[in-house]
Amino acid sequence: MKDFPYTESKDTRSGFGAGLHELGKTNPNVVALCADLTGSLKMDAFKKDFPERFFQVGIAEANMMGVAAGLTIGGKIPFTGTFANFSTGRVYDQIRQSIAYSDKNVKICASHAGLTLGEDGATHQILEDLGMMKMLPGMTVINPCDYNQTKAATIAIADHEGPVYLRFGRPVVPNFTPADQQFVIGEAVLLNEGTDVSIFATGHLVWKAVLAGKLLAEKGINAEIINIHTIKPLDAQAILASARKTGCVVTAEEHQMNGGLGDSIAQLLAREEPLPLEMVAVRDSFGESGTPDQLMEKYGLTDAAIVAAVEAVMKRKK
Repeated sequence: MKDFPYTESKDTRSGFGAGLHELGKTNPNVVALCADLTGSLKMDAFKKDFPERFFQVGIAEANMMGVAAGLTIGGKIPFTGTFANFSTGRVYDQIRQSIAYSDKNVKICASHAGLTLGEDGATHQILEDLGMMKMLPGMTVINPCDYNQTKAATIAIADHEGPVYLRFGRPVVPNFTPADQQFVIGEAVLLNEGTDVSIFATGHLVWKAVLAGKLLAEKGINAEIINIHTIKPLDAQAILASARKTGCVVTAEEHQMNGGLGDSIAQLLAREEPLPLEMVAVRDSFGESGTPDQLMEKYGLTDAAIVAAVEAVMKRKK
């Protein structure tokens, strides 16, 4: 199992803030809108250095999406910022009608996604957002795994023409991907070559998959681990190549089982290469209040849960 050393843990939302600030320096068409959560979204540096391109719309998320759609008509590239729940569930109609349907070049940037929002509880957590957004025609959906990858993704989506949903989180997590990485939308990242099982993970569960790979190696199981940072468009070629090599698949995500990464990979395998599949995800449940670690443990989003899923799926392997 390949080793992934790191020197610090950082929150992915800070990666977004750093990427947005970098874009402010290099792309004069980039503008930022925030729904009264500038500090939480780490948009302070952009606001300070480019005040004429920063719009504080207040707690009016639906209006923010409409304003962002309008700004694209003048050639601007708007990045909206609020919690993932308010970036999707609260404003789905506005996104569908004003952004996706008319293919507006809006970047919907969503922090505090999943269970790891923690103590704010179920009303602020969202576990359905990837499914909601990937169902919209023409919407690109990205869920990076650490600070460096989130920064790179933020910079990359400015050059992508069309609506994008960029999801990231609140807790600090190991920052283990290269600082100088080239982020390619729709291109999966192979973290560890293996022969016994394919583990496809996204977001915060990528690091859990790495930890699981080490535990599996101690058991003599050689896991292929792939970071699926882009949920849509899915890297079907990489997924199928790995699945055909190993003969069984585990998916891991901080999202509902229905509608997430596992759902997309299950559809792909059903069409192209039916193979045993296990999913590590939330099973038809809302979240609750608690620390991020407590919630990840309770809802089975851990390295141990990935190991158990691997052992289960390998028993079904032909």
